[in-house]
Amino acid sequence: MSVNTTSEFATVGVGGSSPEQELAKLSDMTQGVEGITAQEYRARIDKAQQLMRQQGIAAIYLNAGTNLYYFTGTRWYASERMVGAILPAEGELEYIAPVFELDTLKDYMVIEGRVNCWHEDESPYALFVKRLGELGISQGKLAMDESAAFFIFDGVRQLAPALEFVNGKAVTAACRMIKSETELALLQRAKDMTLEAHKAAARILREGITVGEVESFIHQAHKAVGAPAGSYFCIVLFGEDSAYPHGVKSPKALELNDTVLIDTGCQLHGYNSDITRTYVYGTPSERQRQLWQLEQDAQLAAFEAAKVGAPCSSVDRAARDVLEQAGFGPGYALPGLPHRTGHGIGLDIHEWPYLVLNDHTPLAPGMCFSNEPMLCVPGEFGVRHEDHFYMTQSGPKWFTQPAHSIDNPFGY
Repeated sequence: MSVNTTSEFATVGVGGSSPEQELAKLSDMTQGVEGITAQEYRARIDKAQQLMRQQGIAAIYLNAGTNLYYFTGTRWYASERMVGAILPAEGELEYIAPVFELDTLKDYMVIEGRVNCWHEDESPYALFVKRLGELGISQGKLAMDESAAFFIFDGVRQLAPALEFVNGKAVTAACRMIKSETELALLQRAKDMTLEAHKAAARILREGITVGEVESFIHQAHKAVGAPAGSYFCIVLFGEDSAYPHGVKSPKALELNDTVLIDTGCQLHGYNSDITRTYVYGTPSERQRQLWQLEQDAQLAAFEAAKVGAPCSSVDRAARDVLEQAGFGPGYALPGLPHRTGHGIGLDIHEWPYLVLNDHTPLAPGMCFSNEPMLCVPGEFGVRHEDHFYMTQSGPKWFTQPAHSIDNPFGY
């Protein structure tokens, strides 16, 4: 593998190649990958029903989207129409959908169930409440998917005043934030794929290249390594633009010695990768070296603080302490770390729990997190190192290893 070594001080692995050369090196990385089985979906339903019984919840409504997919394997995207599932604390799962979508919905089903259908001139909310009554649920607690649109919740509650509506997060998050071995394997492969896309993207950089050109290449690179839809998202920032976590309105083209920040990811069977690398195109200045290393020190402090049973907030606190001791912040103030240190990840790229000061959820084996305590210095540049880890019985374990050094970020 050829890498850029054009100067004794130039960043290794950055520049010196072309998109065509780099795409030709990439190959499908999804061989041997196994998705979630019907058996695992049924186990998820069993766990949800057990939690519901413990909490006195009579039923939960799972809306189209990642919650429906997580529990049933049925891929359907939320829209202006009510499509979802009724999961009672006792009994079989059922669906609700428009009549004209019935055959399509059946085709997508992994866990089969009765489908309660409504015509376009009928109220899905009335059908939903009627079916709950037929299931013996006319009062008590009804958990609503926390991601369901307000119009769905409002439509149901107006027709069911005797029901007590509660947040479905108590069930959905409790199940989803603890990943199985199959989920961990899918997350690992997705992150491995994105890291290869990162390496390839670094090698195509040249003076004058635009953000759009890099984003387009990364999308193609993700497809080349086996992500069917390419990039799930992509943020590319050069120079001062890198100080703004989610980008700027009019991004600049790349100049020599600019800080480069690239944050991107893909999906594999619905599971997300999300990796950021920051380095310099050219020769790093002392200021760039200082902040790059400080950011990595914060990232490593967060990792070391991730102990089973410790609150999520302690991880955020550990990263923030490193930056505050260097004169940044305090707290979430700029220049410094303006956002949380990390987020959970799975079928949603941002999901529970969160590594932030007000989240006191105890860390437990199976939880997965980003670790990205970004250092933002408006008017200069920003540095974000983002890798992910998962919790084991003995502590945290990296999905991808942190960047190697500012001079050789990918460790060639």
